[in-house]
Amino acid sequence: MINVLVVDDSSLMRRMISEMLDSASEIRVVGTAKDGLDAVEKTEKLRPDVVTMDVEMPRMDGLTALCCIMAKTPVPVVMLTAMGKIEADLAVKSLEYGAVDFVSKPSKTISLDVEEVKEELILKVRAASTVNVKKIAFKVVERRYIDKLLLPPKTDKKVLIIGASTGGPQALSEIIPKFHRTFPLAVLIVQHLPVGFTKSFSERLGWQTSIAMKEAEDNDLIKPGQAFIAPSGYHTVVKNGRIKLNKMPKENSVRPSIDVAMSSAAEAYRDKVIGVLLSGMGKDGAEGMKAIKAGGGKTIAQDEHTSVIFGMPKAAIDVDAVDKVAPLPDIVDEIMEML
Repeated sequence: MINVLVVDDSSLMRRMISEMLDSASEIRVVGTAKDGLDAVEKTEKLRPDVVTMDVEMPRMDGLTALCCIMAKTPVPVVMLTAMGKIEADLAVKSLEYGAVDFVSKPSKTISLDVEEVKEELILKVRAASTVNVKKIAFKVVERRYIDKLLLPPKTDKKVLIIGASTGGPQALSEIIPKFHRTFPLAVLIVQHLPVGFTKSFSERLGWQTSIAMKEAEDNDLIKPGQAFIAPSGYHTVVKNGRIKLNKMPKENSVRPSIDVAMSSAAEAYRDKVIGVLLSGMGKDGAEGMKAIKAGGGKTIAQDEHTSVIFGMPKAAIDVDAVDKVAPLPDIVDEIMEML
C-alpha cells in the first residue's frame, strides 16, 4: 500500500485529489495538509510514502515546504501546479530542490480533462513511491536556514537594503538563494549595472530563490517577502511604504546611488532597517550606511578577503558606519541574527 499525504490550501482541491488517489486500490491517502507548514509537520508525524504538494499556498509555499521536507524528513514529493507561467516556472524549479515530478492540477470545475489528470497523478505517485530519495541530486538548503523557515522570526525590522557594484552579481548569487518566501522583510537591492541590464538580472536572480523578485517600478508597494532590483538609470528611494523612482543628478557618479537609496530607507524606517554593503569600487554606500546606523538600524559590510574589490565596504568601515564585517558565506547568518 502506498501511503500519501495530500497538500493544498483549497479544501475542494484536497478532496478532489484525495478521491482521485483513493480510487487506485494500492494507494491510500493517510492525511491532508492545508499549507506548507502543516505539510512539514504532518510529513514528520505520518511518514507517508509520497507527498503531493501544491505550489502556491499561504504561510509557507510548496517550494519552501519541499526544501524543509528534504532537509528534515526526505520523502518523494510530486508537485501539483496550475497552468500559469509563474506556477509552471516554480514547478520546474522544484525539481532542483528534490521533487520527483510535477502534475498540472485539475480544474476546480468538472471538466473532461479530470480523468486524464487522475490517470497521470496516479501513475506519477506510483512511480514516486519506488524512488530512493537518497539518490536524488538536489540543491541542499542548510539546516540552520530550515530552522529559521519553520520558525520565522518575529521582528520589528521592515526593510533589508543591499548595495553592490563590481563583484556584486556573484555575491548576490550566493546570498539571494538563501532567502525564502517566509523572509519577514522587504528587500531592496541596488546593484550598479549599465542601463538595460537590471530587468534580466532581476529575472536571473529570481530563478535562484523562492522569494518574489522583480525590477522595481515607480509606486511599487514595499512588503515582506518581496525583493526589488533598483532599475539602472534611476535613483530608487522608499517613501510612504512605496518605491519611488527619479532622475535626479547622479551621486558618486552613479544612478542609482546606494547612498540615495539607503538614506531614504533610514529616513523612512529609522531603526527598522538593515543595510548590507557588498563588493565594489569607490565609496557609494558609505554615507547611506552611516545614515542607517545613525537612525538606529543595523549594518553589515563584506570583508576584504571575500570582496572582489574592497573599496565600498572599506569606505563604510572608515567612517565607522559598520556594525559587523563578515565574509560572504556568513552574511545571511548575520542578517538573521539582526532580525
